[in-house]
Amino acid sequence: QVQDVESGGGLVQAGGSLRLSCAAAGRTFGSYSVGWFRQGPGKEREFVAAIRRSGGSTYYVDSVKGRFTVSRDNAKNTVYLQMNSLKPEDAAVDYCAATRRVDPLTSRYAYDYWGQGTQVTVSS
Repeated sequence: QVQDVESGGGLVQAGGSLRLSCAAAGRTFGSYSVGWFRQGPGKEREFVAAIRRSGGSTYYVDSVKGRFTVSRDNAKNTVYLQMNSLKPEDAAVDYCAATRRVDPLTSRYAYDYWGQGTQVTVSS
């Protein structure tokens, strides 16, 4: 099974920043749109952000707009999620996922390839 690999999670104080990376395994990332999802304890996996394969369009859940930025470097086969002004409610296991579908990028069911997840912990 082809998987993507996330990195960059960790423990940070509220108000701090983390940058997550998602590296493609065995594929050329430039052919895929990539989404970031997160799952807190006892919660459903929810959409956080997405970027189209061209990098021309990005999408965010309302709760992270203005704080998170998704970007990609296709030459490095990597997608990033810069998370600033982190809040305790941002704590979760974050996953990246890739798809060749056009829409809907906000739905986890649109994605075919998933990473193993990286833990983000925010202390208050």
